[in-house]
Amino acid sequence: MSEVRAVGAAVDPDGDPDERRLAWVYLSRVVQGPCAPLSALIASVGVCEAARAVRERELPTALRGPTAARREMDSAAADVDAIERLGGRVITPDDDEWPSWRMLGLDQLDTERDREAAVPLVLWARGPLSLHTASERAVAVVGSRCSSGYGLQVASEIACDLAGRGWTIVSGAAFGIDAAAHRAALAVGGATVAVLACGVDRPYPAQHDRLLAAIADSGLVVSEYPPGISAQKHQFLARNRLIATLGDGVLVVEAGLRSGARNTVKWARRLGRPAMAVPGPVGSASSAGCHRMIRDGEAVLVTRADDVVDEAGPLRLPVTDGNPAEPGADLRGAEAEIYAALPVIGSRLPRELSQQSGLDLATVRAVLPSLELAQLVGCDSDGWFRTSRRQAS
Repeated sequence: MSEVRAVGAAVDPDGDPDERRLAWVYLSRVVQGPCAPLSALIASVGVCEAARAVRERELPTALRGPTAARREMDSAAADVDAIERLGGRVITPDDDEWPSWRMLGLDQLDTERDREAAVPLVLWARGPLSLHTASERAVAVVGSRCSSGYGLQVASEIACDLAGRGWTIVSGAAFGIDAAAHRAALAVGGATVAVLACGVDRPYPAQHDRLLAAIADSGLVVSEYPPGISAQKHQFLARNRLIATLGDGVLVVEAGLRSGARNTVKWARRLGRPAMAVPGPVGSASSAGCHRMIRDGEAVLVTRADDVVDEAGPLRLPVTDGNPAEPGADLRGAEAEIYAALPVIGSRLPRELSQQSGLDLATVRAVLPSLELAQLVGCDSDGWFRTSRRQAS
């Protein structure tokens, strides 16, 4: 990548904050969505140098096409003014509000396998909630747009119960299950986050302008797309990864066999997040996707908020009757399988853990940071190891 001025040079994290913010915003407008090659360039040379390279066309081949159409369009200052006039803001990776630990999973995924897997450059937001705080304890609730009365009732009851317990409800503000989940959270004064596939100044669907306004009043409406961008089909698939990323798990309430909710579950599984599905009547086409996911082991069957909390709740190390539980005894799903694959003594590399656990490498890489946050595992030059054994020795 010799065409870029200082590839591999140390990045100055203490550059002018305003200059960095405008650089982030400029690049967000240029690529409009996830762009793994640009993220890699920023990681190598810093955001300001990456913005300069895009403007001056000193780019590797992989970035010439994605930046060609809009590299001359430097409307960063106008975009910042536009979002501020809406009462909103732009959140960059430099900001305290950026949910860094949530993005760890995305950062571990193979972007050659899914180009949408890249971490968003920035997030545009409207609403009083801090995204960092709101996503600390959150569940994504998604499902069919053509929902039945049964689905709407179940989604509302579970979302209402979760929101009442302090969980943030994350969804996509679509018709059907999404809207029911948002409204249930609002009804009990709970926190809810709507993730859009268009600019936050463009209500989508248009019929949900009042719902989105209500969410922006007390919760948060976010998007990785700059103001003024209309919703396009491919943007919904990219949006789904953010819905999965911002939650501790994904709950599907009604989904057809070809439902977009199954795409969100795919992202959850790749990120190492639990996927859950509510069963419906056996003959219901609206629940056929849920039944398939449950049957194929892609999602755990749940019927109430308690089940969701059991699956998506924080990692716990319970102690009963004065006898400490074995470390990792409370783990479930991918976390349990990866922890079990670690030896009692010694270390393992992610690829070895993938082979031993039977999970794909992307899932292993996404789950290991969450186990590290729970202080169950650590990492050194030899690989990953169980911290409890190291501490005891």
